[in-house]
Amino acid sequence: MTTIQQAFDAQRETALRLRQSTLAERKAKILKLRDAMLKYQDEIVQAGWADFRKPAAEVDISEVLPVVAEANDALRNLKAWMKPQGVWPSRMMFGTKGYMQYEPKGRCLIVSPWNYPVNLSLGPLVSAIAAGNTAIIKPSEMTPHASAVISKIVREVFEPSEVTVIEGDAPVAQALLELPFDHIFFTGSPAIGKVVMAAAAKHLTSVTLELGGKSPTIVDETADLELAAKAILWAKFANVGQTCIAPDHIYVHEKVRDAFVAACVRVLKDVYGANPQTSDSLARVVNSRHTGRINGLLEDAVARGAKVLAGGQVDMGDSYIAPTLLGDIPADALIMREEIFGPLLPVISFTNLDEVIARINADPKPLALYVWSRNEANIKQVMQRTTSGGACINHCVVQFLHGNLPFGGVNNSGIGSAHGHHGFKTFSHERAVVRTRIMLAKMFFPPYTPFTRKLISIFLKTV
Repeated sequence: MTTIQQAFDAQRETALRLRQSTLAERKAKILKLRDAMLKYQDEIVQAGWADFRKPAAEVDISEVLPVVAEANDALRNLKAWMKPQGVWPSRMMFGTKGYMQYEPKGRCLIVSPWNYPVNLSLGPLVSAIAAGNTAIIKPSEMTPHASAVISKIVREVFEPSEVTVIEGDAPVAQALLELPFDHIFFTGSPAIGKVVMAAAAKHLTSVTLELGGKSPTIVDETADLELAAKAILWAKFANVGQTCIAPDHIYVHEKVRDAFVAACVRVLKDVYGANPQTSDSLARVVNSRHTGRINGLLEDAVARGAKVLAGGQVDMGDSYIAPTLLGDIPADALIMREEIFGPLLPVISFTNLDEVIARINADPKPLALYVWSRNEANIKQVMQRTTSGGACINHCVVQFLHGNLPFGGVNNSGIGSAHGHHGFKTFSHERAVVRTRIMLAKMFFPPYTPFTRKLISIFLKTV
């Protein structure tokens, strides 16, 4: 059996060779990966069902489609991405030519989570391959069926010296983090992100951390309430809330609060029926431990006085928690302090947008922020006075699917970005290159004379 160290060592020479890999070589690998995704689409769907009863359409749109789109984007644009990027010379660099040369970082580690295991393993892999790297993928042990399909695809497409999958639990991840990778791409919780960053610091390894947080949603008094209800609940309850960019809680203006809640109740019934547990459109919580954690947040909120506006049913044996709306939640409830990552959605009334902005800014910077409004002044105020990894105006979660935008967090919600050209640059080193045409710098070589200082004085006035 190949050990972790052997797998790492096996990629050393390949990583060195790939520094000279051609456009054709990289595109051929990406094409094979894309075709394998389509070939094993049915197995990916079956794995999603086996791991947490994820509906087939949800697997297609959240696991298969993003990776295929990522691959196609790279195939269309990789030639331009790989081309050295020239820059104009600064005044001090007259007589030189400057450009950025994109080089592979080398041996990369991709640590993926359980909520979207295929997408968040193979999506970053497309970027790593486009940039000319090798990779070891460590998928989550909590979704074994998805991990098996990921391993199958990787074995079919790549040699182990290029890409390999290493399965296992926390000790395996810890052993991988002890190795001097050239880059680590981690997707998961902020708590584990700190562990990854600390481990990377021992080798001064660069990191991309795609984390999470309590992403807020604002619905003001001018919003299209029906559209907002449909889009927010779709974004929240897809994968039964186990999505890093899902709306975590909603601030709704008190003038439209009751109408908005009524719209949400209608949407829940229309989408999931009278008994959501029997719906074919609702996944399950990944395991009993996480079901218990989410149920604990629900019970704590209710015990402190929160009201269940819709849902609230729990079946621990089925890892089922109904899509649930909560109101009148006290500030000291656990659900207002911890990332929910499940099908509970607090609805919080507000009267003044300044108060909402102050509350958002008092919390760690979120991965996403959503604004529902037809008032341009309100939209501008929110966008200028808050910060988040990404944001949507009158939509939710679609920023992840926009391949021309960087996807990533800020501070507690992440470091670095992914997708498209941004993913290519994440797995690349931007090497600064200066080529001299006219050697003007020799005017400043020693021995230094009064004339040298006169020249410097002229430069100080003109640069």
